[in-house]
Order: sequence, then C-alpha cells, then structure tokens
Amino acid sequence: MSSLGRFLEFSIRTPNIIESLSYYKLIGFTEREIGDVWTHKYAVVGDGVLNIGLHDRVFDAPAVTFVHQDLAKHARFMSDHGFDFSFLRLDEDVFNELGLPDRDGHMVTMLEARTFTGSDEFEDDSILGTWFELSLPVRDAVRSARFWAAVAPNLLRMREEPTTHMRFDADGVALGLSESIALKAPSLCFRCQDKEALFAAIERHGLPHEKFPGFEGAFVALQAPEGTMLYAFDEDFLGDLIEVEESDDLSEFPA
Repeated sequence: MSSLGRFLEFSIRTPNIIESLSYYKLIGFTEREIGDVWTHKYAVVGDGVLNIGLHDRVFDAPAVTFVHQDLAKHARFMSDHGFDFSFLRLDEDVFNELGLPDRDGHMVTMLEARTFTGSDEFEDDSILGTWFELSLPVRDAVRSARFWAAVAPNLLRMREEPTTHMRFDADGVALGLSESIALKAPSLCFRCQDKEALFAAIERHGLPHEKFPGFEGAFVALQAPEGTMLYAFDEDFLGDLIEVEESDDLSEFPA
C-alpha cells in the first residue's frame, strides 16, 4: 500500500481566474492566502473542509492534489511498486511535484509542500450546503477501486444498485467512484439543508443551473464559469448504507 499524503485541493484549470474566483466567492467560499510557489496566476477558495485550487495554466485538469513530505523518496517507493507517472519534477532546486493517472485517466498530483495557508477548521457552508464527496466518473467502479485501494485503503461505503458507487477516504477527501452515465466529469457534491435559500440566491445572482440534472437524485446542478459541476442534494445519496469495515479485504477486487 502507498499513501498519497494529505489532501490539499481539487485543482482545476481556470482560463479566466478572476471570473472563477468571483463566482466561488459569490456562492460562499472564502479566498485563501497563497504562497509564491507557482509562477502562473493561482487562487484558492475553501469552506473549511474543501479547498479548490484555481490555476491559470494548461495542465491535465482537473486533478486531485495531495501533499507528501520527502516526495522524491516516496516517488521511488511508488515506482518500485508498479506506479507509472505522467510527469516527475524532482530536483533540489525545483518545487517537487509528480502526477499519475488513475485507471480512468483522472489525474492525481502530489506536491512536496502546501501552496496556500488558511484555516482547516469548519467555516460557514457555501449556499450549496455541506460538501460530502468529490465524484469521479468511471467505466467500472470495481476495476477503478484496484488503483484507489492501493493508495487509499479505507473504503467507506459502497452500493451496487441502481449503479455501482464506491466511496474511499483518500487521505482527507471523500472520493467517490461512480458508474452513473449522468456524470460527465469530476464533480462536487453538497448536502443542502436550505433549498429555499439556495434557489433564492440562484435567482438573485442569475446563476446558471439545471433542476433535476439526473445524477444520483440531485435536485439542482450549478456550473462554475470554468465548467466545474456542483450538485446539491437533500441528503447524502449513500447516507442510508452500512459503512464498510476497515478490515474488509479489498485485495479481492479483480484486476
């Protein structure tokens, strides 16, 4: 097994970073104080639980980004255990980072240090409510789980009907593998306890949205300027399932 480190941010490409930053602040996220690591335009917004990194550069996005100390040593360990990297930037005079795709091509990046500061304590929710999952579309959830079980072995919940869905605790991020055909790209899921206030804000600000978009019973979906989908639910769509025991043997998943 190989740890990814600690979840840092959901990294997305934002061709118009001012527009995207203004959008997330408008719906209730707080801007973080960034460091001087990146040379491109960069901003981070968060709600105390979820952080979203806005990057004005071309890269394989979106990406699930983690921080891991002694990254060069850990990269050698991962390589020895069969992991293939899309890129490796490891040197004494550069900011160390690496990237590797999961089995569906979703990018996972690892950095040697944090790129922003800010409280990790719970803050006010956005107008969408409480974030509970980063959902990844996959062709075969069980096959995809072979990758994630190796790096994030804590399988939290799963279901088989109406579509297979698995949720892992990936070092600080609740990461879902979904076979739903309605899910087109990595997306963010929120549990909204005040639908009236949400729709009032949507109308007040003229936010693009779609009612009952078809994914997992979401009652509305918002699309950020750069294209990120944010889904709002009455409750966690896996909320009524029994949690998987940590001792369950994920090695039984077929390759």
